[in-house]
Amino acid sequence: MSADCPFCRPTGMLLENDLAYAIRDTSPATPGHLLVLPRRHVADWFDTSAPERQAIFELADAARARLDAEFHPDGYNLGINVGETAGQTIFHVHLHLIPRYRGDVANPRGGVRGVIPGKQGY
Repeated sequence: MSADCPFCRPTGMLLENDLAYAIRDTSPATPGHLLVLPRRHVADWFDTSAPERQAIFELADAARARLDAEFHPDGYNLGINVGETAGQTIFHVHLHLIPRYRGDVANPRGGVRGVIPGKQGY
């Protein structure tokens, strides 16, 4: 645990298992946007253990089922920012599970490629 990490003392857990938990994003990109995180304080996805990754993906599956029932999205984006240059602002690994809705952007083509302006359309 890190004393100054907001994810090391989670509140409002929606789903959990021994190694990971899911919470709502406090600044959601779309309705239902969730974060899935390892319990252990680790900054870089590539430093997570195989069991942690499995636990995160198991919760992502469970979270998707919950979001499907509650919000009825038309699709999803999943993303992990690794490092400041990639947009990571809280250095505790977190998987963004972002429900997508028809018409939420003018042109969704390229999905996560949109993090680089000009590279979304191809």
